[in-house]
Amino acid sequence: MEKQKDYGLTLIACYLGFVTQAIAANFAPLLFTTFKDRYGLSLDQIALIPLVFFMTQLITDYAAASFVDKIGYRKCVVASQLLSAFGLMALALFIDLFGSPFIGILCAVVMYAVGSGLIEVLISPIVEACPFENKEGTMSLLHSFYCWGSVAVIFGSTLFFMAFGLKHWKILSFLWALIPLYNAFNFISCPIEHLVDEDESMSIGALLKMPLFWLLQLLMVCSGSSEIAMSQWASAFTELALGVNKTVGDLAGPCLFAVLMGISRAYYGNHSQKLDLQKTMIGCGLLCVACYLLASLTKSPVPGLLGCCLCGVSVGIMWPGTISISSSKIPKGGTAMFALLALGGDLGGSLGPTIVGTISNAFGGDLKIGLLCSAIFPLLLVAGLIVLNKTERADDETL
Repeated sequence: MEKQKDYGLTLIACYLGFVTQAIAANFAPLLFTTFKDRYGLSLDQIALIPLVFFMTQLITDYAAASFVDKIGYRKCVVASQLLSAFGLMALALFIDLFGSPFIGILCAVVMYAVGSGLIEVLISPIVEACPFENKEGTMSLLHSFYCWGSVAVIFGSTLFFMAFGLKHWKILSFLWALIPLYNAFNFISCPIEHLVDEDESMSIGALLKMPLFWLLQLLMVCSGSSEIAMSQWASAFTELALGVNKTVGDLAGPCLFAVLMGISRAYYGNHSQKLDLQKTMIGCGLLCVACYLLASLTKSPVPGLLGCCLCGVSVGIMWPGTISISSSKIPKGGTAMFALLALGGDLGGSLGPTIVGTISNAFGGDLKIGLLCSAIFPLLLVAGLIVLNKTERADDETL
């Protein structure tokens, strides 16, 4: 008698996969001051660290579309965890191994960024391929674990540094590496299905010829931009534009933003069967526009902080919701579609903060103007969803 597969183990492994990605994205930025003061890195060099991370992740997203199906999901997702673990350990080792600490840091960042990019491409289709009844809710709940991982890294690292001091950051780097190292064994043993058979999966070329795919890609870019533009600038915005101190800025900025985004995703995950996804996303998009306007146009700190916080709620289901819509509308998109969607989300995540910084700098460092201009991203998302709804109604009328 064939043993029944336990897809709950797969779900746990995927949850920890997104926690791993949160560690990769958030741990090094907590050490920027240490890199500057102890290892002599300039601000220009420090600015290159997140740029290298995101660019490596983007390249990995694109490349994965062509090799994941050939190598296999299991081998690639195990590799994503091992690369993340070894990259975090390398961060502690390479900084003293090379002649230049900066080169050592970048080598480690590239290593765990490749792992993070593979996580971005693989985790969502692995969960989508599992025979869960409530796919949309499961996807939203899955993505909430990136938020919980971000909060855990920020608070866990802060507590460690308070207890043992920044000088022992290398030990913490090894401790965080234990999570992906452990999770590699989870992915070795858990059941993994393919979303689409290899001979039925659409190619990149076929996807790029579909107008529907480009509309979905627009939604993905706008989702990434809406989320990351606020989260990346939240701390600086609350300090510089609203005039609060750094402690309040950090807690009321990126940390509280991540908490509320996680709550939003978890809530939708538990109530998705009662909610229409596309209508809910339109409502969230409009709320996001209002949050950007509230944060950027107010002269008082309290409404400004409220705008930052509620933005976390509004962007929560955008990214996982777009993935669920795409999987439903293009069921044979396969790995190539998920890889290109990840690429679009990461592209938006890079574009959004860059536009905020560039426009703010052009207006004498006024972050409010930069955030005001970023309201275009959730507005475009709403417009794209309206077009998608109209297209569906037109198709239904022709049947």
